[in-house]
Amino acid sequence: MKNIAFFFQKPNFTLSVWISITVIASILKISLGTHLVEGNLVTSYNNYVIFKQSFFHLIEGKDLYCLYPTEHWDLYKYSPTFSVFFGFFAYLPDYFGAVLWNLLNSLVLFFAIKTLPIKNEKIKVFILWFVLLELLTSVQNSQSNGLIAGLIIFSFNAFEKKQIFIATLCIILSVYIKIFGAVAFLMFLFYPNKIKFIIYSIALTAFLAILPLIFVSFSQLVILYKSWLLLLSSDHSASYGLSVMGWLQTWFNATISKNVVLGMGVVLLCLPLIRVKLFKEFGFRLIFLASLLIWMIIFNHKAESPTFVIALSGIAIWFFSQKKNFLNIILVVFAFILASLSPTDIFPAFLRKNIVIPYVLKAVPCILIWAKIIYELMFNKFELKKELK
Repeated sequence: MKNIAFFFQKPNFTLSVWISITVIASILKISLGTHLVEGNLVTSYNNYVIFKQSFFHLIEGKDLYCLYPTEHWDLYKYSPTFSVFFGFFAYLPDYFGAVLWNLLNSLVLFFAIKTLPIKNEKIKVFILWFVLLELLTSVQNSQSNGLIAGLIIFSFNAFEKKQIFIATLCIILSVYIKIFGAVAFLMFLFYPNKIKFIIYSIALTAFLAILPLIFVSFSQLVILYKSWLLLLSSDHSASYGLSVMGWLQTWFNATISKNVVLGMGVVLLCLPLIRVKLFKEFGFRLIFLASLLIWMIIFNHKAESPTFVIALSGIAIWFFSQKKNFLNIILVVFAFILASLSPTDIFPAFLRKNIVIPYVLKAVPCILIWAKIIYELMFNKFELKKELK
């Protein structure tokens, strides 16, 4: 039994499992073929097709943010720059491109966690195993959430190594994929060279903003950005998602403005930053990273099941990087059951349909853990622990 446990703690074995699961899940999903949605044939890997077709729409001078029901279901909601990036995949056969796309998401997250500046390798392996099931959910939906989580964690790693340009690049890239990655800018407060960070941020933001000019005119690019912002603004009022907003609405029938809830979330997220003297403590910075990752999801009104690999990455970093106590164990088990296991067949379909989904149970443990993290960031001492760094 000890030999088996030791085997599962080996990073190379963990990597092989991540790669195998990603490839197998991708192939199985692709093999499901097509199905009818509102009278149109849609692939089982619809999100990948949305991303891929956005590149062709870009180079053809079309509006990226219109419905194209004969090609795919749902709207493209990412930046024009992300469409350029997807040109690397667009000309590949779907059965190959979709697998590569999912591998990119998996491997970026894997190596981001693997390179966390934590001395104890076991901690990082435990984190990797904890988030694997949630990653699988994202992979099965061909989504970009593993990539987002990985970029944010990589930015933290780069900040810790004083690699300001790389840290900035990772954050900016995450923003051009999903705009809520912008919250990671808060991390720059912990580190020196703030002027350099600001200069890099402005330069990289501008460069990536105009990158689509390779394929479109300036006037067309302006139209695309206006269309994107219009979509985001209209999308803001469309749903509550698996979020604090959804939890308040379904549990308490509270119809509080999303902007008010979001504003309160921002205040609570930033509140620990008044403890400036603790910025020098690695433990404080690491747990703040965990807080950011969870916050990105629970205060995102469009949060859905596949996005929770980002929040679960934060929960895993928080839990495995500190001494265990009974309350933390209860909370993390609660999170694993409701966040990671609830979308699976372990939960009967009638439970998922009538309880788990309507009452946004996937988000509840994440909300509770985030509240505890904020308390810890406000009141704990965060002395540096030798097993962390």
